[in-house]
Amino acid sequence: MSEPLLLIPGLMCTAALFAPQVEAFAGGRQVIVADHTQSGSMVEIAGQILAAAPPRFALAGLSMGVYLSLEIVAQAPERVTRLALLDGKARPDTAEQTAGRRTLLSMADEGRFMEITTGVLLQRLVAPHRLADVGLRDTIIAMAADMGEAAFRRQMHAIVTRRDYRPVLGQVNCPTLVLTGELDVITPPDCAQEMAAGIAGAQLEILHGCGHLATLEAPDAVNAALAGWLARDA
Repeated sequence: MSEPLLLIPGLMCTAALFAPQVEAFAGGRQVIVADHTQSGSMVEIAGQILAAAPPRFALAGLSMGVYLSLEIVAQAPERVTRLALLDGKARPDTAEQTAGRRTLLSMADEGRFMEITTGVLLQRLVAPHRLADVGLRDTIIAMAADMGEAAFRRQMHAIVTRRDYRPVLGQVNCPTLVLTGELDVITPPDCAQEMAAGIAGAQLEILHGCGHLATLEAPDAVNAALAGWLARDA
């Protein structure tokens, strides 16, 4: 059997984020969705994921999962056989972005946790033409509810306090896919282009008409890109 595939979701996302990928690839390899909820530090979360992971694995992360994937590469590069960075960035937040994250934390403080998704993030998580997709909306809202406020606070603290991962890009020495949605407004295509440019031999894929949650918005295109990545010589 091929090497295991370890998937790391984004902020307020559960294993449901990767349901189409688990279905597509679990027949030929072990597919694991990491727990990224137990600490407020990227370094600690990555260490926890590594402690539970197989000795060597293909690694794919989306959004917050990109930060954690790069942290894992920094901590244990010899364990990562190949790397996929989906809808994310290596660069740190701007002051405006940090302020926006603190606004979301303030909403939680005010007892408005679910409004973070329904009233703020949902409009930014998917392409505008997908907002009318009731099934997609329900999946996103259910993931936030299942994740819960305490895990959200830990994840947000880890994101706000994370380091600049751009220096890690040059340390990547395995087959790498960088993929993003053309209409991703949270981590726009220039973030993907920056990561791909910093990793020797990285393949860049930009999905037309897709927003930030590519694995759910365009599962067939994502699965095709991942299949090609998994088939590349290590």
